[in-house]
Amino acid sequence: MSELVTGEAVALELRPAKLPSRALAVLLDLAVAVAVYVAVTIVLVASTASLDMAAQTALSLAAFLLILVGGPIAVETLSHGRSLGKMACGLRVVRDDGGPIRFRHSLVRGLIGVIEILMTFGVVACIASLVSARGRRLGDVFAGTLVVRERVPAPAAGFLPPPPPWLAGRFSGLDLSAVPDDLWLAVRQYLTRMGQLDAQVGWAMGERLAADVAARTGAPAPREVPPAAYLAAVLHERQAREARRAFGASPAFGGPGAAGASAAPPSDYPPAPPAAPHAGPAGPFSGAAPTPAPRPAAPSPSPSPSPSPSPSAGSDVSRDASEGGRPGTGFVPPA
Repeated sequence: MSELVTGEAVALELRPAKLPSRALAVLLDLAVAVAVYVAVTIVLVASTASLDMAAQTALSLAAFLLILVGGPIAVETLSHGRSLGKMACGLRVVRDDGGPIRFRHSLVRGLIGVIEILMTFGVVACIASLVSARGRRLGDVFAGTLVVRERVPAPAAGFLPPPPPWLAGRFSGLDLSAVPDDLWLAVRQYLTRMGQLDAQVGWAMGERLAADVAARTGAPAPREVPPAAYLAAVLHERQAREARRAFGASPAFGGPGAAGASAAPPSDYPPAPPAAPHAGPAGPFSGAAPTPAPRPAAPSPSPSPSPSPSPSAGSDVSRDASEGGRPGTGFVPPA
């Protein structure tokens, strides 16, 4: 792994190509170039048989320069550092700062490659690549380029442990809006790499992260809960909220109102009907508790018509309504 710093002060981690892969890529490129050169030479010899020896030599030299020297330069320039052999081996030529190469880089690499690869059969290029810390040959050193690996295996994603079942829904009331993203990233990295840390170091790091999260949420972390379990439960709660916000889950499927659904009846629950007045052995329920007011979301029940009092009890009802300024109950005591 080689860390390069671009002109924008961005650190890039590049994997320089090793000598075996580079040698294989060069052999593939040379095989293609030589095959094309032999085919062109045969065509030139057949078509220029009537010319003199000087003209045939000039044409052969021009074909050599155009195919074995100009060909790789043109291919690398047009493909931004990816020749046929490099494509097959998963390699690419880039600048020292990680950017794509241009014509001048390919020209310097191609001209010096004639000496260190073609004329010396690759001995100079192999020695320079072995001596260099990043595997560069002389053409890369003078051109300011580097051959890197493009097909890098992706690292396996760390396993994020789920929170304990006895902590499910315990932190649903925390305010997580003040926790920054970098702290969430640190918590996630700690939980995925917790098994690789020393026991004491991991415990101390978990306590520090739990204290930071508790300070941002405004609620202290429970003492009976281990730091790693607390962080896993809080991170799981944040992921659940993000999923509800993204997919718009209803309260029945874990939406925002699912936490209080069991604590309070639903808003459309009908109110209890008022008790009808009746008489018993101990007299009427004049001190009964008032019926609760109907909820705003539920339609109020239509009042049932009260029975009209009998003519014989009219004087008793009016007398009962006049005493104490209270309405009459409509009840006539027995004689």
